[in-house]
Amino acid sequence: MNETYLNIVHLVERLHRHFLDVLRAELRELNIDDINAVQALLLYNIGENEVVIRDLKDRGYYHGSNVSYNIKKLTEFDYLQQERSTHDKRSIRLKLTEKGMRLCNAIRELQAHLSGKLDSRAEMEAELKNAGQAMHRLERLWSDFIRYGRD
Repeated sequence: MNETYLNIVHLVERLHRHFLDVLRAELRELNIDDINAVQALLLYNIGENEVVIRDLKDRGYYHGSNVSYNIKKLTEFDYLQQERSTHDKRSIRLKLTEKGMRLCNAIRELQAHLSGKLDSRAEMEAELKNAGQAMHRLERLWSDFIRYGRD
């Protein structure tokens, strides 16, 4: 079990790096050179929602000043708009601009294209479902460790 667990940890790490490489290639294809893959992923994760910066950090997508820097750049290049909350002046809401939505939609189309390349048989669907369930269990395990430490 220990070897299997370590293999999964390494695979998750590699998959994330590969996904960022896929996004880099798509940005090149779209002739977008003003933002990077991490910033494109941030836009994709925001999508059609309005979010507060704190929500992005709390969901575990981004950490500390890194998210602030990326939001600043995305705002500068007109992918994001920021507005202060009327209820809490310390809180800033983020929303994609039209330019940001175009890129988000292009990434959605890319995801649909890539998922269409997977074998669509029920067997593959079951494998992906099982893999997803295992990943969720790992996420819970790691989240609990972060919150509560060792048993």
